[in-house]
Amino acid sequence: MQKARIKIASTDINKVIQVCQYIKDISTKTGVLMRGPIPLPTKKLKLTTRKSPDGEGKASWERYEMRVHKRIIDLGIDERALRLVMRVPIPEGLNIEIEMIDV
Repeated sequence: MQKARIKIASTDINKVIQVCQYIKDISTKTGVLMRGPIPLPTKKLKLTTRKSPDGEGKASWERYEMRVHKRIIDLGIDERALRLVMRVPIPEGLNIEIEMIDV
């Protein structure tokens, strides 16, 4: 048996939740077995820089952080459901990977 594994990643959590909801609606409409969305650990990319450009003055720092949110969804293979998933509107700045895996 095969199923489709959908990996979703973005820096905006609202976009991730929105796309997961679209896929959840498709699975309930078509009656396909769905597992997920399974949250993966959020990757935090941190950058610390000194505010003062020349090194004089007080030692004050600026801290920047970018968070990458990830989800995995497993869908049972159904040609109609996969066609609908391919047509899901993907917002700017969101990565989606779809791969077929054997179970």
